[in-house]
Amino acid sequence: MRTEFTRDIIITDFSHIEETNCYCSPQSAETIRQKILSFPINAIHFIGTGDYHYQTLFWLERLTEPFSLVLIDNHPDDQQSAFTEELLSCGGWVEQARKLPLCKRTVWIREASDYCHLTSSPESIKNPGSISEVGMHTIYLSVDIDVLSQEYAHTDWSQGEMTLEELLTLCRRLSEEFKILGADICGGLTEDKGGTDADFALNQRTIRAIADAIL
Repeated sequence: MRTEFTRDIIITDFSHIEETNCYCSPQSAETIRQKILSFPINAIHFIGTGDYHYQTLFWLERLTEPFSLVLIDNHPDDQQSAFTEELLSCGGWVEQARKLPLCKRTVWIREASDYCHLTSSPESIKNPGSISEVGMHTIYLSVDIDVLSQEYAHTDWSQGEMTLEELLTLCRRLSEEFKILGADICGGLTEDKGGTDADFALNQRTIRAIADAIL
């Protein structure tokens, strides 16, 4: 069930927006929402490092039909906020996504084997799991490359053990078996966190391969 994605390249610089690193204030969140309002949802969105993974929520808010959120990530990103619900965080945005009326399930995949175990029972709805029988064929896909072992990516968060080939196979299966309304990819390093040219090159190759697998 291959989805036709917009292939236009749109580059937007959010670096001037304050109060966005790991935590996003309500004012900054609204600024970002307005900036992406004219951008197509049916595309692959490259977010940057995992510190900004909460931006997935802004795309989910714009969906107009029921969907399952499929999160491929070394972390579930569903921690309750230590401050206030209005303050979004890279580690808690999934908790907010579950509250969206059109979000019927959230599915967390940390290992390749997770793909095979989810049932469509009521207990699995909006709980982490995997995706063999999601029960609906419309999804939004969010990938954090920290799910990969350090052979394939270097990130600023603890990393998983998945191989790149396992991840690419998973993305291809999702693209073939489900209607993907939109997708995003995040993860990596910045110079101020010790990233080198070799790190950036490795991550870029990996992200390009993931995008190709989804497309």
